[in-house]
Amino acid sequence: MPVEIENIIFSRFVKQTIPFEFISLHELYKRCKQHAFDLSNAHRIEFHALIIITKGEGTHSIDFKVQKLFPGVILPLTKEQVHAFEKQKNVSGFVISFEENLITQNISEQNLFHFLQLFHNPTILIGEENIKLLTPFLDLLQNIITNQNTNLKPELIKSIFMGLLFQIKRHSIYQHKIFESQRFKHFLAFKQLLTETYQDNHNAKDYAKKLSVSYKYLNDVCKEISNKTAKSFIDNWLLLEIKRNISEKKYGSQEIAFKMGFKEPSNFNRFFKKHTGLTPNQFKKNNNLITNS
Repeated sequence: MPVEIENIIFSRFVKQTIPFEFISLHELYKRCKQHAFDLSNAHRIEFHALIIITKGEGTHSIDFKVQKLFPGVILPLTKEQVHAFEKQKNVSGFVISFEENLITQNISEQNLFHFLQLFHNPTILIGEENIKLLTPFLDLLQNIITNQNTNLKPELIKSIFMGLLFQIKRHSIYQHKIFESQRFKHFLAFKQLLTETYQDNHNAKDYAKKLSVSYKYLNDVCKEISNKTAKSFIDNWLLLEIKRNISEKKYGSQEIAFKMGFKEPSNFNRFFKKHTGLTPNQFKKNNNLITNS
């Protein structure tokens, strides 16, 4: 049976007045149990998060793919992603949840690019031996969050959190490529434009024109940063959002087709089957939100 996705807003389980929370995974499971919410049910988050694994082994489902968890794994989760924890808590660690604008408002362009590039990765490995290097930043965050003094609190949280991200990036086992800032900026603009106008257009050449760049340039940027052509990036983004919409069980196939910018439901069905081998209805019936598609 398909599982209905619930949208989780930041304030659902958070007690902080500032849109930033730092808690252990143990505390997260405890809070959700108190609210009768099952973390193993897939849910779409309306905020950003960072999961840091310190002990144990397990799995975590993110957008219909399973990520293995073990000490030194860090998962950057972004707004609108669909994810699910394991039923039993088999790992220990921490979860940092926050509204993106707390970090991105009034931030230098260099730090903004570091933040966005880090959260562009599905998973980060720093190695179990490097977990201890994060402890000073985690302790500082804990102290600031629990301190009753609100003077400059958001600014302190932002600075310490950015320091934590720099430390994570510094000790990443697989050194993440630093993209040339202007090209990465165009890639982000392309992603933003796609999320805003996908209902009107699925044509990569039209997106290049709207961004005032050549189609070849947009294609090269997409291949450099996402390992996909501009067209493939659009198709993959549409496919993921369609899967999310189907799994929410709020809309029929025809409604989703129009919502995603397909003028004819038959074109929508062909597009989905071409990329998944299933019709939307077959996916809805077979989906258990933990696949390797």
